[in-house]
Amino acid sequence: MFKKLSVLFLFVLLLFSCGVSRQVTPQAATAITETLSEAEDHIQRSNLTLLAAGDNLFHITLINSYRQGDIYDFSPIYTEIKSLIENTDLAFINQETVMAGGSFGYSGYPLFNTPRSLAETLAQTGFDIVNLANNHAMDMETEGLLATLDFFDTINEFTVIGARRSGESHRIITKNNITLGFLAYTYGLNGFRPPANNPNLVSLIIKSRMSQEINALRPLCDFLIVSMHWGEEYRLTPGEDQKELARFLADHNVDLIIGHHPHVLQPVETLDRPDGGKTLCFYSLGNFVSNQRTKERNLGGLMLVTFTKENSGELPGELYISNSGLIPTVCHFEQGFTNTRVYPLYAYTEELLEKHMLRQLDREMDFGFFNSIIFNLGTKLIMHDPFLSK
Repeated sequence: MFKKLSVLFLFVLLLFSCGVSRQVTPQAATAITETLSEAEDHIQRSNLTLLAAGDNLFHITLINSYRQGDIYDFSPIYTEIKSLIENTDLAFINQETVMAGGSFGYSGYPLFNTPRSLAETLAQTGFDIVNLANNHAMDMETEGLLATLDFFDTINEFTVIGARRSGESHRIITKNNITLGFLAYTYGLNGFRPPANNPNLVSLIIKSRMSQEINALRPLCDFLIVSMHWGEEYRLTPGEDQKELARFLADHNVDLIIGHHPHVLQPVETLDRPDGGKTLCFYSLGNFVSNQRTKERNLGGLMLVTFTKENSGELPGELYISNSGLIPTVCHFEQGFTNTRVYPLYAYTEELLEKHMLRQLDREMDFGFFNSIIFNLGTKLIMHDPFLSK
């Protein structure tokens, strides 16, 4: 198709450049324009938006503050960002804590287990893809992870990646005529190990295995997304280990890398690929929900990416990321770790900031501080509701 369009444009240039030998009438020029328009009309474009949130990290203070008797209702945490999640075609979250059930006892740091009502809240909020390949995946050991997976299987809205009972290595989702392939890996499991009879229960960063899985999945999808739980905690720039792994993934023609674990925002980078394409890497989306106690860890981001596929008849479709950016977020909580809620930064106010528990402890937590981080991320910042016109 693009070759045909190029020929048509060349034909127009030749006509106009041969002024003494050939005259182009207005009627001929109109016909050429109509031919180009018809060719353009035959191109069918499909778009798919993917939103991704960072670490959903539930400390015991969060669990206790939303307890009413035996009921845990976490829905207020997400009310301010729910419309953003709902309006995307697909939404990803790194669920940092397992939900093994009450019989394991609810707990926070260092061994987390969160009430299962959180999963139902996440589904109602609009999350579709849940990553479990992180260092807390086996906090309740093998039995706790298996119990979590059994429970997540009952939630139709969820596609779980990074940990599977049968050791499956990937997931494929097709929507809007676009097929996405997902893989997920973590650097470790806080000293725990997958069971000997299922060493792939949680996907670990092992390059040989990653190469096999990426090479197997790459031909089956239009776009390949890899979730990476990596890097050094609380570091505002990616370490050499992250950069080396990003280069490894780009060399394997991965389209998008979603990074998390440092609990703070890190920059975005675009890397060249051997196939001529580009790999878009979000090194860390920071915390989404947490009660961590420093200002850097309460600023996060929602990645927003648009995948585009162009088809023309039987010709192969062109595939590219047509738009990308970050919606900065603030995890707000007040004195005594109460009223935890996530706000997009564009909706956060001075009045709310003054109520933030950390603002009482650190007066340097202000909008100037937020801006000093987000304006150095190397990506487009989305400082308004991108779906307002819908």
